[in-house]
Amino acid sequence: MNEHLKNLKRIEFEITLACTGKCKHCSQGGHEAASGHIDADIAVKAVREICANYRIESLMTFGGEPLLYPDVVCAIHRAATELGIRKRQVITNGYSSNDHERIAEVARNLSESGVNSLLLSVDAFHQETIPLEPVIYFAECAVKANIPIKLQPAWLVGTDDSNPYNIRTRELLKSFEHLNIPINGGNVIFPEGNALKYLSEYFEDGAAPVSPYEQDPKDVRTVSFSPNGDVLNGNVYETDILEIIRDYRP
Repeated sequence: MNEHLKNLKRIEFEITLACTGKCKHCSQGGHEAASGHIDADIAVKAVREICANYRIESLMTFGGEPLLYPDVVCAIHRAATELGIRKRQVITNGYSSNDHERIAEVARNLSESGVNSLLLSVDAFHQETIPLEPVIYFAECAVKANIPIKLQPAWLVGTDDSNPYNIRTRELLKSFEHLNIPINGGNVIFPEGNALKYLSEYFEDGAAPVSPYEQDPKDVRTVSFSPNGDVLNGNVYETDILEIIRDYRP
């Protein structure tokens, strides 16, 4: 449909900018005034239309904290499952409730919706403001619900660096050893948003990595939706996604 999206293979939804954490490494900056979420029906419609025209291999939901709106997340992943999208991923900090029954219910619903890759953010930055106990319980529920799960730490400077944040992250990861959850490579923090504001001393002398989220605007391989419906150069609340794709120019 558009030469700039001929290699499109992935769909991402930023479910909400609202978050249960106030992490000093967050590339999006503060979330204090953030609220609202992407509309589930519009998101599902967009997934169906894209999949009717492209062979999508993976779909991801994230935030903010996406599980503040688990029904929206599950609706999107249910559609992705029905459409045969192979990899269906959620990135979460694991803290959307203190109620154990609610936490268990959310984990079961994620499993039933077809989520088959759960990345759980655990590190010194998240745990400065997010309590560990409900996150561990969420991980236990996810394992019980048979959701493939990995821990996804954020590293400062590099995975092998021995700065105080990384030392604390390694200590926190040990809290999950009883669950035998694999530890993913995670990501190295880059200087944007809160990270640039609070961790600037660690980005001197060219030590800062490039953002892993940037892509070539002339070869778009991932279509990313914002909570307000923004996508590519349009808005899915105002214009059909296929029309936005057709008219997209870098």
